[in-house]
Amino acid sequence: MQDVLSILNSLRRPRLLIRAARVGAQDYSRKRHLQRLLGYGPLPRTVAAIMHLIELERGMNDARKDGDAGYSLPRHLDVLIAIMGEAQLLRTTQA
Repeated sequence: MQDVLSILNSLRRPRLLIRAARVGAQDYSRKRHLQRLLGYGPLPRTVAAIMHLIELERGMNDARKDGDAGYSLPRHLDVLIAIMGEAQLLRTTQA
């Protein structure tokens, strides 16, 4: 299995979506964002959270590409912001 950071590096999304997520990631709050996205309760470890968020995002991206009426751009952005925030946390703890 690929490591988490290489999976993140291989993601390809529209440039505008990534830019917006980068701006939002500057104000990332793990407790606030993850609880809203993953549900309340104990927060998972960083790697587990990233893997769960990647699965959520993959489904959202498929819905975006298919033109699904249930697709939510704000929700997709929230997930990308959380992925970027968690990735930053992972990078800082590895350093």
